Amino acid sequence: MPGRLLLSLGQWWRRYKYRFVPWVALNLSHNPRTLRYVPEAFKDKVISDEDVLGMLLKVFQALFVNDFDKQAAVLTVLPELVQSKYQDLLSGQHPRVELLENRCHQQNVFKPEDILYKTLGFSVARATSSLMSAGRGVFVTKGLVTKGTVVSMYPGTVYQKYEPIFFQSIGNPFIFRCLDGILIDGNDKGISRLVYRSCNRRDRLGPFKMSDSTWLTSETQNPLAVGQYVNNCSNDRPANVCYQEFDLPTVFPVELKQYLPNIAYSWDGQSSLRCVVLVALRDIRQGEELFSNYYTIVS
Repeated sequence: MPGRLLLSLGQWWRRYKYRFVPWVALNLSHNPRTLRYVPEAFKDKVISDEDVLGMLLKVFQALFVNDFDKQAAVLTVLPELVQSKYQDLLSGQHPRVELLENRCHQQNVFKPEDILYKTLGFSVARATSSLMSAGRGVFVTKGLVTKGTVVSMYPGTVYQKYEPIFFQSIGNPFIFRCLDGILIDGNDKGISRLVYRSCNRRDRLGPFKMSDSTWLTSETQNPLAVGQYVNNCSNDRPANVCYQEFDLPTVFPVELKQYLPNIAYSWDGQSSLRCVVLVALRDIRQGEELFSNYYTIVS
């Protein structure tokens, strides 16, 4: 019995130590390959915000078109110009979406991961990590991720520095801290799950959903919303992806917000929604696990 208890404590410590501040401070210098250095805050961009926006729009538009038959309520209140854009995409006139063969006889022909593969050339999914005692990780399951591609998003409720997150943070390893102190709670269980669902229902405007809550389930409609399960790199497993903060522009298409896996804890209608994406630092091949840098050092 004592042996099993010690084994259990050892496994818990191996997972938790990367979040224990004194241990982190003492071991940073021993793990140089697990650190990421940026010259100063807000200069951590691997690719431009325009490139991030372009990739997200490309995937979200393809998801919208694939689910076209279920979007009738949304389409009826969109401007005529926007409606015609999606009709063009549906009819195959737009080169970015060539994925609706036999669409007249089928609904949801493709799964979300298939849409990701057909738009960006790869698919990702959660699975048991290749690291011991690391739980689940994220793997490239199909295709090739090219350097500079958005490979996933970090989902969750977005908290400003002054907003309450104490109870949600207890025993929660999924809280991401942005460089300016904004927090994103990517936990899909417990209080965190309840808070996200509550905010998701609060912000709906008629037929328009302002965020995606399906990442809390096993049937997510946004295949990129798995970034909270990307594990930390090590000296043996260097990072192949990097976190990049991204503020959603005010002109983001309202019909595509239903695929955003983030929502603000307090809605004020003026502040930009903070999102975090993971960008490939090199080409990543099928079967590889994604690893990021949990620790960013601002010079």
